[in-house]
Amino acid sequence: MLIHLSSWPEIDAQIASGRPLSKTVVVPIGSNEQHGPTGLLGTDWLCPEIIAHEAERSDAALMVAPTFNIGMAQHHLAFAGTISLRPSTFMAAITDWVSSLSRHGFERIYFLNGHGGNVATIEATFSEIYAEWSFVEDEPPFVLKLKNWWDLPGVQGLCNSIFPTGHGMHATPSEIAVTQAAYPDRIKTADYSPQIAPSGPIRDALDYRARFPDGRIGSDPAQANPEKGRRIIDLAVPALLSDVAAFAAEARPGDAS
Repeated sequence: MLIHLSSWPEIDAQIASGRPLSKTVVVPIGSNEQHGPTGLLGTDWLCPEIIAHEAERSDAALMVAPTFNIGMAQHHLAFAGTISLRPSTFMAAITDWVSSLSRHGFERIYFLNGHGGNVATIEATFSEIYAEWSFVEDEPPFVLKLKNWWDLPGVQGLCNSIFPTGHGMHATPSEIAVTQAAYPDRIKTADYSPQIAPSGPIRDALDYRARFPDGRIGSDPAQANPEKGRRIIDLAVPALLSDVAAFAAEARPGDAS
């Protein structure tokens, strides 16, 4: 069930149903930032959204929240179209999402992430949220989980086998292939050199633009195509469903045996 395409009574009924996934929700989360000369700016939020929405089509009991599509992208701000949140803003927004979802009865909140630059701040946010409960010696009514879509079982191995060279760190052919499979009418092409981009550290926006002029890091996204993207999606979808089901069934120490 996609929350943004549902009415509130439908969501209320689903949460109250008592079904295995009734109190678990997946939040696709990413970033809107440059992905080299051929990648869509929405790549990092599109990939988790594509996978989560396709999983929901396979199992309508899966609850999927609206996509959190702006993240930590300050190092990409020298490229047009990038939108970034400050760490403090990002943390506050995630906290409010968790509070809102928990308020309605969701007990397992699963963030499916598409941007490596989000990871540290999301994990720090989880720690801040849990700290509020730990200091008052109480148990939160929810459990949080972060999973990068490429870390779903088998996905990274498949990507490495499809793209043994030129996969890289940013504007990778795997993530671009996933968007091409879902949006074949939005495929972009460009000439670029070198074929495989250089690698290096990630710092501030101007340093990034100087090191990586076309936005790529270690990648050759020209290897991407919709067929390869479809292979990745077809593996990621059942992997996500399995991982979410395991999270939903995970026992907590205070649960009755």
